[in-house]
Amino acid sequence: MVSRRQLFALGCFAASLAVSGATWAQAYPNKIIRLQVPFAPGGTTDIIARVMSEPLGKSMGQSVIVENKAGGGGVVGATELARSPADGYILGMATVSTTAANPAINPKIPYNTLTDFTPIINIAATPNVIAVHPSFPAKDYKAFIAELKKSPGKYSYASSGTGGIGHLQTELFKNLTNTFVTHIPYRGAGPALNDTVGGQVPIIFDNLPSALPHIKAGRLIAIVVAAPQRVASLPDVPTFKEVGLEPVNRMAYYGLIGPKGMPKDVVDKIYNATKTALTDPAVKKRIEDTGSLIVANTPDQFTEQIKAEFEVYKGVVTKQKLSLD
Repeated sequence: MVSRRQLFALGCFAASLAVSGATWAQAYPNKIIRLQVPFAPGGTTDIIARVMSEPLGKSMGQSVIVENKAGGGGVVGATELARSPADGYILGMATVSTTAANPAINPKIPYNTLTDFTPIINIAATPNVIAVHPSFPAKDYKAFIAELKKSPGKYSYASSGTGGIGHLQTELFKNLTNTFVTHIPYRGAGPALNDTVGGQVPIIFDNLPSALPHIKAGRLIAIVVAAPQRVASLPDVPTFKEVGLEPVNRMAYYGLIGPKGMPKDVVDKIYNATKTALTDPAVKKRIEDTGSLIVANTPDQFTEQIKAEFEVYKGVVTKQKLSLD
């Protein structure tokens, strides 16, 4: 039987834990926050992270440093994040590749996208684009399809990595159009873009923010985009829906996540700080200038979005019988 003295002691202990927990949450953050990008520098995930790092750090009252953890189509970085302490000092950029496409096609991924992370906020959504090197014989969608059908297996395409959104959506595109091009995976969109711009690979499926500067400069030619409607900066380029490929017409997301089990108070601080940073007109303009749309949804909404996107790509993999083999 528990005595009154023991009950009193237990009550004091519980109270001290509550106070220390509250004090810890109030003290957060008291050291540098590391924001991990699961791809090489130069791609859209890296661009969004670096646009956000300084204003987010300002809102948090602590420096936010971007670290690139490339490999495995985003799996290496996402796995490291999942195994990190859930104290809010190591965060990650969540993409469709790391939280939906790659887990949907790769049963050997060492994390569960639905249980091993704490979703915090979806920062932005971006269109995707198929673009070609200027030396490619086709300059518009109709000619592009005709060329691929005329020469099956002649061409290759670059993506940010095996199992990523560029890989999965291009494979879906190939299946729906009955065309064949060879997949060349890279350690991120940056290296893939470099080789496509350099002419080593003729075709790329990429997120628009990282490809757009090259398109505007004439180093790449946009063929078709995945977006709700035509992109203002590419008014002559049709959407996948327009050309009869609505299943491919899906935008990418770029959000903040942490390891599972993060304290709610810490999640709320990061969420509110990110929302504050996104109200800065200069930050908003920098993101929108890449062709992206600000989303800024809640942790619960982002959780549901990740789950829904994973289910979509799981369905694509099953229906189209896609695999990594």
